[in-house]
Amino acid sequence: MNDLLRSFGRALASALHPRMLWLTFMPFLAATVFWGVILWFFWETLTGATRVWLDGWVFTSTLYHLFDWLGFSALHAVVAPFIVVAVAIPLIVMTILLLIATLSMPGVIRHLSARQFANLEMRRGGSWYGSLAQALWTSIICLILLVVTVPLWLIPPFFALIPPLLWGWLTYRVMTYDALALHASRDERRALVRRYRLPLLLIGVASGLLGSLPTLIWASSVWLIVVFPVVTAVTIWIYAFILVFTALWFGYYCLRALQRMRAEEEGARLLAPAPSIEQLNN
Repeated sequence: MNDLLRSFGRALASALHPRMLWLTFMPFLAATVFWGVILWFFWETLTGATRVWLDGWVFTSTLYHLFDWLGFSALHAVVAPFIVVAVAIPLIVMTILLLIATLSMPGVIRHLSARQFANLEMRRGGSWYGSLAQALWTSIICLILLVVTVPLWLIPPFFALIPPLLWGWLTYRVMTYDALALHASRDERRALVRRYRLPLLLIGVASGLLGSLPTLIWASSVWLIVVFPVVTAVTIWIYAFILVFTALWFGYYCLRALQRMRAEEEGARLLAPAPSIEQLNN
């Protein structure tokens, strides 16, 4: 737990470094252009298709009757846009995560190497292509889980729980590989992930909860959905900042764990008894 908190504090301080802030803008610009075009030109199409899909559900009719009974008939108009936003935000997050992994994460690790882990040997057990492959197949699995769980998003508890858990798992899988790709060998990376799986997953889930903050802002006032296409850029930068902070958190924790694991192995080698003459002859 001390390592988790210590790495959290160091990551937070480093996230405000000008170089780290600059690393948020590359994925921010790319994701803003991509999703800005989609939402600007296809917003009406997406919301219209969602309304047609919702009209085929018995649950939607019950929900509308509940709104009427409570005196909130105007909420009928925002249910479909709300679903579009609820699905778009995780997709935006996945896009930014892929961009952070491929564009920003190498810069984050170089920053940590120069400032905190200059003496840690680089064994290069991963590669840029390996990072991309890891991010892509993990994102595909997460996307499938996202689609399967969409009906549960209309139920309040699940709407608050599912995104952090999905994003936490996705972030844990992607960021762990990237954090160790430069310094750890492949065997070291696998051994470290097995040994620290729970703390790494906790970092991912905690990062997922941080990433839910912009979503909770939207959920707290459904009328903000009306201006969603306009303020998407701000939301994307917030996610980019959170993910760069997450990359720093994983980087600090993983490299410190790798440093400690190597020290333990070196200590075990020094304490191992020297081979006897008979063993050398054999």
